[in-house]
Amino acid sequence: MKLWGGRFSKNASSFVDEWAASIDFDQILYKDDIKGSIAHSKMLAKQGIISKEDQEQIETGLIQILLEIEDGKIEFTHELEDIHMNIESILTDRIGDAGKRLHTARSRNDQVATDIRLFLKDEITNSIKFIDELRAVLVKIAKNHVDTVMPGYTHMQHAQPVSFAFHLLAYYEMFTRDKKRMENAYESTDALPLGAGALSGTTYDTDRDYVRHQLGMESLCANAMDAVSDRDFAIEYISAASICMMHLSRFCEELILWSSSEFSFVEMDDSFSTGSSIMPQKKNPDMAELIRGKTGRVYGDLVSLLTIMKSLPLAYNKDMQEDKIHLFDAVETLNTSLKVFTEMIDTMSINKDYMRSAAKKGFMNATDAADYLVKKGIPFRQCHEIIGKLVLYCIGEDLTLEEVALDKLKEFSDQFDEDIYEHIGLLACMDAKQSVGSTSQVNVRAQIERAEAALSE
Repeated sequence: MKLWGGRFSKNASSFVDEWAASIDFDQILYKDDIKGSIAHSKMLAKQGIISKEDQEQIETGLIQILLEIEDGKIEFTHELEDIHMNIESILTDRIGDAGKRLHTARSRNDQVATDIRLFLKDEITNSIKFIDELRAVLVKIAKNHVDTVMPGYTHMQHAQPVSFAFHLLAYYEMFTRDKKRMENAYESTDALPLGAGALSGTTYDTDRDYVRHQLGMESLCANAMDAVSDRDFAIEYISAASICMMHLSRFCEELILWSSSEFSFVEMDDSFSTGSSIMPQKKNPDMAELIRGKTGRVYGDLVSLLTIMKSLPLAYNKDMQEDKIHLFDAVETLNTSLKVFTEMIDTMSINKDYMRSAAKKGFMNATDAADYLVKKGIPFRQCHEIIGKLVLYCIGEDLTLEEVALDKLKEFSDQFDEDIYEHIGLLACMDAKQSVGSTSQVNVRAQIERAEAALSE
């Protein structure tokens, strides 16, 4: 019999029971549900709402149920709808009236909201840990490639020479902001709904602050109706997860390009690659492609939850049962993607020679040649035109700027001198960048030092 069945004269059809039940996906909350119920029972006993003996039976029974769930000895049923009703029903079957007293002064509405918040707090902590591990690997690789020259791109065209370390540190900054977004989501999640009841509080003399301390929550949800009727904290997490997945996807796109024969900048380790069923020569960066694809999945979770919540009147509505599918999927997808990605880049091979060879193409030192003339007193726009014409000449002659003889350079501007060649070498172009945050080796090492200090905190 359903725990709320007293009002009804007939049972729901078995089809409706199965279709409406959430036990298939919300059973993941069993630890959080039991943890919340034990804290709630302790508060009830402390306040004299139930006896100490009943509380002890409840706690002992719940701990035993937890152990049996983890040993795979308990089978949940669709008839009891969700993890909360399943656990309470099992407990009541075992300890009788004491189990029936557990739900005093609470509703499934505040119970569910509490379970989700407890679950998400742990998972945000995991997300932050995985982001930190990725940031650490990026810095570790960057330290070994401060002088590894590669093309910097805009519009996917060669732009200016940069170091591979500099490129990696750009992603380090993105993931650092992802971490901050996760920390903000954690703060939003770290508030206790339990004690809100169905929507308006409870008539019992409860001690919500005691429960808050028991569960390690930072604050109380201040308004009972808000406590049970919003999922903005979950939306905030999935939003942060979506942005983080976007950064992973952009990085994966580059790794996929760099793995191609046309680039050959990197090669994925065999353990993160697959082959072809028909082409024996193939080595595919499938893990990077999967992460790129799974990004759309997390975007879908965000849009789905926003859509579920967008027109719901206060307070709780059954629509909100669908929140968990999307939250759980986003959590699992982000955290596994971070783990796979971190191990993938930590084990990949980096081809410095191919990077440098590519950096020699595309006249990426053209801006530096223009800056050289600027320092001779020529206005920048005029220098831009001079170097543009020089580049056009080089294209026609199949030359790089460094290969043009000095007497030919002087045909374009008499301000060119022997020292021009010192200014347009690849490392010289990089090291000429003096602004804070630039690609010069001095600035990149400073960025690495700051990152290492941040990671050690």
